[in-house]
Amino acid sequence: MAFPFGFLLASEPPPRRVGAIVAVVAVALCTLIVYPLAHVAPVVSLGVVYLPAVLVVSVTWGAWLGVATAVLSAGAFNFFHLPPVGQFTLQSSENWVALAAFLVVAVLASSVAEVTRARTRDAEERRREADLAAEMARLLLRGNSLAEALPTAAARLAHTLELSSAAIEMEAVEADERRIAFPLREGPNRLGTLLVGAGTSEANLRRLQERVVPALEALLSAALERETLLGEVVETAALRRADTVKTALLRAVSHDLRSPLTAISAAGEAVGSPSLSPEERAEMAAVIQEETKRLARLVDNLLDLSRLQAGAAEPHREWTSIDELIRAAVTDVGAGPEAFALSIDRDMPLVSVDPVQMERAFVNVLENARRYAGGHPVSVRARAVRRVVIVRVVDRGPGIPPAQLERVFEPFYRAGTTTSGHRGSGLGLAIARGFTVANAGSLHVESLPGQGATFVFELPLERL
Repeated sequence: MAFPFGFLLASEPPPRRVGAIVAVVAVALCTLIVYPLAHVAPVVSLGVVYLPAVLVVSVTWGAWLGVATAVLSAGAFNFFHLPPVGQFTLQSSENWVALAAFLVVAVLASSVAEVTRARTRDAEERRREADLAAEMARLLLRGNSLAEALPTAAARLAHTLELSSAAIEMEAVEADERRIAFPLREGPNRLGTLLVGAGTSEANLRRLQERVVPALEALLSAALERETLLGEVVETAALRRADTVKTALLRAVSHDLRSPLTAISAAGEAVGSPSLSPEERAEMAAVIQEETKRLARLVDNLLDLSRLQAGAAEPHREWTSIDELIRAAVTDVGAGPEAFALSIDRDMPLVSVDPVQMERAFVNVLENARRYAGGHPVSVRARAVRRVVIVRVVDRGPGIPPAQLERVFEPFYRAGTTTSGHRGSGLGLAIARGFTVANAGSLHVESLPGQGATFVFELPLERL
């Protein structure tokens, strides 16, 4: 339970004029209380009745009002209750004893109260400084960059210490007529500078120098070390990722480029053989053409991926018919008319896209769907819904496990062997999504294992 008279030791006492009024009223009440008590006890012993008034005033308002209350109490007790009543006389020893007791109580009580009040103020200041240190640690050591956190930390410091202004700079700044500078160091190294307003009080300057600056130096040193370590971690992760991509690229080059080159080389040697019949020679020429197209497509994919990852695939937009884009992509795939079942709404609005990039995106998804369709026709449906054009490419293949729904869009990721035994390079879907996103659209896949996969393009409609 809280102490009911805790206000007596408040860090800042009430105004002195209130104390003077309280002293007069308290002495008057004590004087009145003595009258009835005089019938049950000797008057000389009733001087203790004034002690609570002296104590309260001394503890709350300090020694000066306490001494004044003691003198006023001794005078009232002497004038109204000690014989001869109605006169001020200090000839008797009991008069001096009462006055001395009141004065001693006033001085001791005010002294103890002042010490307690000073310790309370100091404890409150240290609590606020501890809260400030914890808050600044949270600001400087959390995920945000140090440059972003410093202004907020400086504002929090100024608010807590009631400073007119405060700033933390990560460089050496000299003081001027408007600012006082506190160097922040770690050993011989300069970390930065704490700047406060030139009108800051001496007490606050002493607090800053003795308690705040050392804590801030430790936090700033830890924040800088953390930022350095994070930079090293990010750099290491980037190097590791680059090494992974390089390894995957080398594997793709060593396998996917070597396979068509080997086929082209073997077919070229066979074509030069005089023992080949015209039919076999024509077959070898077809192999060369097919493998050359495959090789060219792989090289194009590698170039497209490098541009996307470098952020250099800036689309050249123009108003384009989505119907024409899809039909051109179907033609580019080179399959027969029975391989795709098109269902495109009439009067489809034009879309603002790069036609070359979006055609490549459609071609890559259509090729992937045909590869996994198991000989069934691939359904392509397009329609406009509100302010979005939605294109769905649906196959009836084995489907994609939930864990691989996003991974199929990663470069060089291969979900497995298709029903035809062909393995792609793992670039087509990554490039398709990259081009779609570059044109302000999105591409995702929906699938249940054993029930096929649906690749969904969404392209925003803009006003002509």
